[in-house]
Amino acid sequence: MRHLIDILELTTGEIEELINVAEDIIGNPKSYSEKCRGKKLATLFFEPSTRTRLSFEAAMYELGGNVLGFSEAKNSSAAKGECISDTARTVSCYADIIAMRHPVEGAPYVASLKSDIPIINAGDGGHNHPTQTLTDLLTIHREKGTFENLTIGLCGDLKYGRTVHSLILAMSRYKNVKFVLISPDELTIPSYVKDVLESKNIEHKYIKDLEDAMGELDVLYMTRVQRERFKTEEEYERLKNCYILTVDKLKNAKDDLSIMHPLPRVNEISHEIDDDKRACYFKQMLYGKYIRMALILKLLEAKENGEVIKEKDVKTVKNVYKCKNRRCITNNEEGIENIFKLVDEKTDLYRCIYCEARAKKDQ
Repeated sequence: MRHLIDILELTTGEIEELINVAEDIIGNPKSYSEKCRGKKLATLFFEPSTRTRLSFEAAMYELGGNVLGFSEAKNSSAAKGECISDTARTVSCYADIIAMRHPVEGAPYVASLKSDIPIINAGDGGHNHPTQTLTDLLTIHREKGTFENLTIGLCGDLKYGRTVHSLILAMSRYKNVKFVLISPDELTIPSYVKDVLESKNIEHKYIKDLEDAMGELDVLYMTRVQRERFKTEEEYERLKNCYILTVDKLKNAKDDLSIMHPLPRVNEISHEIDDDKRACYFKQMLYGKYIRMALILKLLEAKENGEVIKEKDVKTVKNVYKCKNRRCITNNEEGIENIFKLVDEKTDLYRCIYCEARAKKDQ
């Protein structure tokens, strides 16, 4: 079964194909209005969402299909203790494709192992958000016309910001892309993302002052500090206002800078900037509907054609290590094996297959 759990499951060629389909939908929406007649999308949202859930629903309706599902965990059998794989198996009986958001990292992957229909990861904790990345890629492509030779600034919560992680991994495959990572030390990118940048010798730097980088950026990707991921309210309060983009801070920015944000916005972008021609974040939300339409079509077609993805030949070990990430599915649901994959033979580095946490040597 073909699913989308991680953005790297799509080749650059497939991303180009999805963008081309999305562009065609934008230009010829009526020709797609019956493509999913008789098909049902299940939206399983165990965590609050406005844009992602509604854009998936709008995408399916505009393809001529139907939608069922729930928008809160308390409205599902998860409130009674049902495991995620049982939920996936159950919903597979009623729908043709699933979009799932879950606060626990690795949950959509576990669901995909038991599901009889395609599963789309609509965000798992602070880990991945591949369809937001597809939205971001479509936005960058429409604004810049290319994915190459760009300097991208990512600002704010880079530790818990799953959209940041997925975007860096996706853009790391294109030529001459540079990253400027703007955050306090406490909110810098996780080690598995750092490893990719370093192993590929991708130019990147860490800074704390947004204005220091402004003049060199082609894209500025702002993020909110994610209150729901912090262990304590005190820690959140200390960091929540660390970056606020104002008109004054844009004085040295390029005229063609593209300002992006996955939303929701709290206060990290001044409302005065909304009318700036460089603000792309509301267009970004609209593009999310079109790229999700393209993705739904691709995965349903793959299912009908019996398309499968060959598993990567990766060495794994079972139950040798225990994941220390408190947000990992292995620490939140019974009966899931601890599986770690080898990601670097030279250093004997293993990472959790569900959440990418490093295996600790003392385990």
